[in-house]
Amino acid sequence: MSDAAQLTRTEVREAAEAVKAAIDRHLEAVSSTTEADDPAVFAAYEELAAAAIHYDQLLYEVYDEVTPFEVPGDGGPGSYRGPEEPEAISVLIRRDYRIADPRRLRGQAERLDSELPAVPEGADGVTAAVGVVFGEYDPDEIAARAEEFGLEEGDSTIWVTATESGEPGEWLAEPFDSPDPQLLLCRFDVSEVYDEDELDD
Repeated sequence: MSDAAQLTRTEVREAAEAVKAAIDRHLEAVSSTTEADDPAVFAAYEELAAAAIHYDQLLYEVYDEVTPFEVPGDGGPGSYRGPEEPEAISVLIRRDYRIADPRRLRGQAERLDSELPAVPEGADGVTAAVGVVFGEYDPDEIAARAEEFGLEEGDSTIWVTATESGEPGEWLAEPFDSPDPQLLLCRFDVSEVYDEDELDD
């Protein structure tokens, strides 16, 4: 065995030991916390995720094998198992909003549709308003003007996955089947969690 091969296998072993140590630290943080959203637990989680991703990458590079663990957001080398030249892609977008001002949302809907059903006493009429607003405006425009619609932006994510060309309407009956993470080409997340991390740094 060459020195280079021995060194690489040593790196895999060291990465495995790092995962074990990260598991211990994560368990210690989880078992000793007394508060929800403890920063120590979050930090231990991130450390464990990074160690697991690194080990998985080295394991694949050296032994052409993978672990059974799936780490959210793992987009590193060795995580993609799809075709080198995909014939098509799917763009999956999730955006969460909190309805911060139901009256404003209803007002926007009424300006668009004067025939909206009357709102029962004590209700805001949000359900019908959502249908009208999202039927009229492009989701990107709503995201850019969320406050005007009485919405407060939450977390969002965009997944771009490899897929095969299909016939029109082929997947409309079940459009939201869980995507295969091994076909994930890239992923982009937006969350206040990351903003808080940057402030802490």
